[in-house]
Amino acid sequence: MTVATDRLDHVSEDGIRQLVDAFYVKVRADAELAPIFARAIPGDWQPHLSKMYAFWSSVMLTTGRYKGNPVAKHLIIPDMKPALFERWLALFDATCREQFDNATSDAFRVKAERIAESLKLALFYRPDRPWPPEPTP
Repeated sequence: MTVATDRLDHVSEDGIRQLVDAFYVKVRADAELAPIFARAIPGDWQPHLSKMYAFWSSVMLTTGRYKGNPVAKHLIIPDMKPALFERWLALFDATCREQFDNATSDAFRVKAERIAESLKLALFYRPDRPWPPEPTP
């Protein structure tokens, strides 16, 4: 006997919108991430959400819809630290698992981990310091 599920077994524009919307509900409620996002996005969230729809559409569906520079955007955010990416990834993975079947969720996770590592390297890597950085207590 199989159990019916509402989780999607493929990536679509609609699925990406649902994922992004559900993920940012979690972000805005998260004790670690909410204050940082509230400072970075103090007003209307829709422009950011629309960029994230385009970003994940470009990443997962290779649509080329995203036109932006995530490194430049993240460089100007105060209080950014490598550990925040782990929290972001945990919430993103949990949201993916709620929205998609295991294979599709895993595909998002792999991409998200690569993106997070690239951003961390761009934001925090310095040749004169050890990598990965030591966690701050």
